[in-house]
Amino acid sequence: MKKRTFIKLSSAFMTAPLFSPLTGWAANGRAAKEKLKNWAGNLEYSTDKLDSAKSLQQVKEIVAKYPKLKVLGTRHCFNNIADTKDQFISVVNADEQIVLDEKNKTVTVNAGLKYGQLSPALHKKGFALHNLASLPHISVAGACATATHGSGEKNGNMSTAVAAMELVTASGEVVRLSRKNDGEKFNAAVVNLGALGVVTQVTLDVQPTFMMGQYVYENLPLDQLKEHFDAIESAGYSVSLFTNWQSNAIQEVWVKFKVGDNAFKAEKEFFGGKLATKNLHPIPELSAENCTEQMGVPGPWYDRMPHFKMGFTPSSGKELQSEYFVPRKNAVEAIMAISKLGNQVGPHLFTSEIRTVAADNLWLSPCYKQDSVAIHFTWKQEWAAVSKLLPVIERELAPFNVRPHWGKLFTISPVLLEKRYEKLADFRKLAREYDPKGKFVNDFLKLNVFG
Repeated sequence: MKKRTFIKLSSAFMTAPLFSPLTGWAANGRAAKEKLKNWAGNLEYSTDKLDSAKSLQQVKEIVAKYPKLKVLGTRHCFNNIADTKDQFISVVNADEQIVLDEKNKTVTVNAGLKYGQLSPALHKKGFALHNLASLPHISVAGACATATHGSGEKNGNMSTAVAAMELVTASGEVVRLSRKNDGEKFNAAVVNLGALGVVTQVTLDVQPTFMMGQYVYENLPLDQLKEHFDAIESAGYSVSLFTNWQSNAIQEVWVKFKVGDNAFKAEKEFFGGKLATKNLHPIPELSAENCTEQMGVPGPWYDRMPHFKMGFTPSSGKELQSEYFVPRKNAVEAIMAISKLGNQVGPHLFTSEIRTVAADNLWLSPCYKQDSVAIHFTWKQEWAAVSKLLPVIERELAPFNVRPHWGKLFTISPVLLEKRYEKLADFRKLAREYDPKGKFVNDFLKLNVFG
């Protein structure tokens, strides 16, 4: 077997002509005068100046051209972490590059590639990723830069799969970092919040492919969750709990499992929850048409780990999101603290999801050196109400040194972020080394990292 297998590699990625300016996301067929917005439509970006790079050379040219610049990915962040008043660059439409190294069990991809594009190609070659987010529509570099995650007692977030990365710094230098050769500098750079430069390639660890299934249980009593949280969360490869906090039950429990000898055996009852008799959506009022197959039907890992199918609008579409991480050891206390707010938060929620994530060594990961539980809120687009609820939630979770998801809505102060991310000051030093004049610094970074 050859050491390196090229699934698909276009030489144009390295030799394409100079960048082409785009306005109003016209590259995706959008009307030229339409304002750039994020995926959910809650955020209108501060400029529609966008240059799309299809090659490494184009990235270098664009970086050299502009004094201020930000990378715009698949636009799945709900806050202004990627915003700028000056100029955007996108690598989402770069020529597709998927290079599989079977010997070393890695795959190298162009940074803007979506997981929904990568995963089926990997599966066809007999390989898989260890984890996926709830939706496959996000780009590899964007997900890793914000420590986006899936679920699982033993599964680190998606950034933990990064084995190496390539980026173009503010000076136009191409920097390549790897877990093997660069130690703590690598650990600093993976979850980079867009502060270090333009990531152009990412190398991910892979493993042999596998099949999965998932079952959903309804109305698991909150008392059972309180008493048996560990057993519930460790029941499958990945477990997600959905609630609106307005009853004494978890509305839905999604148990995802590997098909095999030790596969999850579905009983009619699971800690008091009842086995669903049809496919369900995490938001009970919505059709399950855009959700991945349930009822234990086996399928490829990439078509079971996410909650939503690649070809459909995920979640509700028009929504707001926030998410908070607390130490795994404080999971039950944190959940019960939020449950007391049910009457306040429930009317403004579509749903809330609880997941476990394993610890890692990545400096700005919310799971840095701690197994964690993520409490996620999918809000209705009622910002006036949500903006008042976030500080209330954050106060309830404050005793657990709560850390926010970088790409979602939060109001935790920079002073508290500094205390809760112990490597934040060291990250600033690296950012200034790669970007001494602040080419990639925007308002979000000024406030939350450099403030």
